[in-house]
Amino acid sequence: MNRDELSTGASKQFSSDDPCGLSVKSTRRRPRRSVIILLACLVLILMGAISFTAWYKLQLRPVDETSTQKVKVTVNEGDATGTIAATLSEAGVIRSETAFLIHTYLHGVTSDLRAGAYTLNVSMSVQTITDELSNEDPDTFTITFYPGATLRDSTQKPLGEKTDVKTMLLRAGYDEDAVEAALKREYTHPLLETKPPGADIEGYVYGETYEFRSSATPEEVLERTFDEMYSVIQENNLVALYKKRGLSLYEGITLASIIQREEKEYASQQRVAQVFYLRLKKDMPLGSDPTYQYIADKTGMERDPALDSEYNTRKVKGLPPGPISAPGNDALLATAHPAKGDYLYFLSGDDDKMYFGRTIQEHEANIEKHCQQKCTIL
Repeated sequence: MNRDELSTGASKQFSSDDPCGLSVKSTRRRPRRSVIILLACLVLILMGAISFTAWYKLQLRPVDETSTQKVKVTVNEGDATGTIAATLSEAGVIRSETAFLIHTYLHGVTSDLRAGAYTLNVSMSVQTITDELSNEDPDTFTITFYPGATLRDSTQKPLGEKTDVKTMLLRAGYDEDAVEAALKREYTHPLLETKPPGADIEGYVYGETYEFRSSATPEEVLERTFDEMYSVIQENNLVALYKKRGLSLYEGITLASIIQREEKEYASQQRVAQVFYLRLKKDMPLGSDPTYQYIADKTGMERDPALDSEYNTRKVKGLPPGPISAPGNDALLATAHPAKGDYLYFLSGDDDKMYFGRTIQEHEANIEKHCQQKCTIL
């Protein structure tokens, strides 16, 4: 190669504007724009993942770790996981529906969440809540109503000794205003069809132990007791049996409530029923002390056998205006199946045994012999 050729080659490789020739054959290339964008995206994704993880972990924590507030939540049969998440969110026991859905999916428990009523706490984490909702035994409670109990007990008896309907509902955890509203409500249950308009539900809260989901309202609790009592009445054909004795269902329940307060043993209840039916037939006052005691306690008056009230069956003939307690199964049946006999008097002696008499002389002799203490109590 001669000098002219070398000169020509050099001029092609190196221009006067780029004497070092860097723009033509540089061994170090600049990063392309696509690589920069990719790296930026990776950084953003990483930062997003870190942020999401922090957010997700926060959303799984309790709404309030120090709170003792309890919330009743009901999961209905067939509720989708999204519906359950919305229910929990509305109840204020989870921070995020989305986090709850992600958690249940990642842990494979979406199909394990069970229908039921639950008492949850706002201090529960999402993990604790899902464990609770996956439990085979939904949150329930029991409540006992007693035969012979009244709707309310306004006496000065210690609260721990009271067994009235209102007290039992309060002990179950219901709010007093909600209980009062339930007791005053007008129900349309078939059991109550013969109840006079305006009369309360005294006598209809059937004595039994019941189990309810924690979501049950006081009204639902009371309606369950109506169901139970109506079942007893239907199974034993009591409407027809009371009718044979000249009583409507309401009147039969009223008489049974008095018998319940007079005696608790079935055979004696039958004999008490015989006395009352014979007195009604003879147009005599029933002479039942629990009737005037009931209205005196209800109205805050002093117990007095001479109390001026339609409920005082010592003075007023016939049945009182309504039931004075909740009759149990035996009292309801005894009213339908009274014992045979012609007794007109009875008393509960100091030994808690029942003594019956056909005449006033026999009755007074029973008082003298068996009732020196109890017969002086008003």
